[in-house]
Amino acid sequence: MIDLKEIKNKILKKENFYFLLIISTIFFLDRYSKIIVMKDFSDKSVYINNFLNFDLVWNTGIGFGLFSSNSSMVYNSISAIIALVIIGLLIFAFKADKFDKIIFALIIGGAVGNFYDRVLLYAVPDFIDVHFKEFHWFTFNLADIFITIGIICFIIKDLLVKN
Repeated sequence: MIDLKEIKNKILKKENFYFLLIISTIFFLDRYSKIIVMKDFSDKSVYINNFLNFDLVWNTGIGFGLFSSNSSMVYNSISAIIALVIIGLLIFAFKADKFDKIIFALIIGGAVGNFYDRVLLYAVPDFIDVHFKEFHWFTFNLADIFITIGIICFIIKDLLVKN
């Protein structure tokens, strides 16, 4: 039987407050950056240096434009899967130790930022264009950076920490 009191006590722990604060901070940084770019750079590409431009593109796929599609069925299916993954990550995060909570918060904060755009804007605004001469990497945003950092941290942790 599910003990609701025990679940409530686990969720209200101090470390979970910081976990939710990190998620919220990442979400708002991501939102702020996208609002600025959509407002100021929507009609032009902005040259930063020889390796970086800001160029707004709309991504209907997942990270780095993978699985982009004009089909609403594909888009809605991917969105539903993303929602389930975020819920699953939250469940794992609330059960994780303090260090893993931080890593989960990076991933969840970015995922929630992109999911918000998928639901409200029907696409995710990507704008960071890293390139070398004619080779351009996938265009991405701050949320993608936090997701990637979180995943890299999990990989490094699993390689370095023996259980």
